[in-house]
Amino acid sequence: MKVLLLNGSPNEKGCTYTALTEVANALESCGVETELLWLGREPLAGCSGCGACGKLGKCVHGDVVNAAAEKARACDGLVVGSPVHYAAASGQLTSALDRLFFSAGSALRFKPGAAVVSARRAGTTAALDQLNKYFTINQMPVVSSRYWNMVHGSCPDDVRKDEEGLAVMRTLGRNMAWLLKSIEAGRSAGLELPEQEPPVRTNFIR
Repeated sequence: MKVLLLNGSPNEKGCTYTALTEVANALESCGVETELLWLGREPLAGCSGCGACGKLGKCVHGDVVNAAAEKARACDGLVVGSPVHYAAASGQLTSALDRLFFSAGSALRFKPGAAVVSARRAGTTAALDQLNKYFTINQMPVVSSRYWNMVHGSCPDDVRKDEEGLAVMRTLGRNMAWLLKSIEAGRSAGLELPEQEPPVRTNFIR
């Protein structure tokens, strides 16, 4: 089993990385392999809704999002991490997830997902709500912890002093490992995925 962790912070090894590392360490301690992918510092294009990915099998923008999609296909779970910018996820992560879920959402369907955010002070629950919507629209079980998945601090040293926040990260990792193993046990016992109805698109205005 393997979990992909996406670091959506422009700072490669800042507060978000510190939180994600705590999650990864807990997963590894439970026998789950992890890979942490940093989205980088360069601006990422948003989804233009061109639909080309449906024909090409990948996004037309040849950047880290396509690399993330390939890794998503090989993973069993996903954790996305972001700093809080104006009570929302970072612009880089938002652009990346829009394109990732549009072009490769099927590669993540029914795989457990979790969001982690870091902030100096506030805006965390709004950012978490934004990120969790990617999972719920894609039929992904959302992994929770004993509190909302957040850490606080202006720098990694501050985060390392947030004992409650780090405990939340470790609990999140262990909970995800438990869910992954539960899914694997169900699969081994012959439990099939839920029956899928054909999609229906209904406009509100007729």
